[in-house]
Amino acid sequence: MFISPAFAQTTAAAGASSPFASLVQFAPLVLIFVVFYFLLIRPQQAQQKKQKARLAAIKRGDKVVTAGGVVGLVKKAADGANEIEVEIAPNVTVSVVRSTITTVLAPEAANDKK
Repeated sequence: MFISPAFAQTTAAAGASSPFASLVQFAPLVLIFVVFYFLLIRPQQAQQKKQKARLAAIKRGDKVVTAGGVVGLVKKAADGANEIEVEIAPNVTVSVVRSTITTVLAPEAANDKK
């Protein structure tokens, strides 16, 4: 008396959707992927490419920072070698794996006054 009967929907009304409607449903997912690609994935790949080039260009005399935070001066860096020798204190040289170097520091300009 107070509850109205519920009727099931027919299958003809549910099957009447067009292929365009299903494409519109997936458009937000595609849009989200495109935004993620251009805002996150692509810049990360460019950054990794630059880091790889910096590691390959390390030469003797460069000041570097390792992943552990150790700052040192490169004493020996052979082309293509996986390990380089870094002087972390006077007369203290350690062998470091090239991929653990995070930053190559630019040489600081002298603060000379004329």
